[in-house]
Amino acid sequence: METESPTIPKRTLADILFILFLRLVAVSCFWFGLQYWAMLVGYSLVGAGRFDLLSLPWKVASTSLAVLFPVASLGLWLTVSWGPVIWVLAAGGQILMYGLLPDIFGPNQLIILLHVIVAVVYLIFRLLLWLEKRRHRRQVSVDLP
Repeated sequence: METESPTIPKRTLADILFILFLRLVAVSCFWFGLQYWAMLVGYSLVGAGRFDLLSLPWKVASTSLAVLFPVASLGLWLTVSWGPVIWVLAAGGQILMYGLLPDIFGPNQLIILLHVIVAVVYLIFRLLLWLEKRRHRRQVSVDLP
């Protein structure tokens, strides 16, 4: 069997870098998910963040993010289309928590900044991949008899 199959297109540098970027974000999402689970079961924060000790807003936010971040991590690692969608839900939840409701959850500008940077880099990659695909479509022409 040949290593260069004509039916499978070669990945470009932009494709490879995009996949690496998604996997890096996936690892960070998994880490966020582990942090929320550790808080909820009382492993971190000296047990002060256990689920039964939290206020209602923290219960809702932390349980939602404890589920959303690992699911987003899986989707991003597998580079499936729903991965970034779930990440947007989780990141949006944290941005709402720390940006719009700092009196309840406390301010955390670093998390907001990191989510914005990831979103901007993601959009830049999608634009580059779209332009690359468009350029490739213009180069390919089929001459049928």
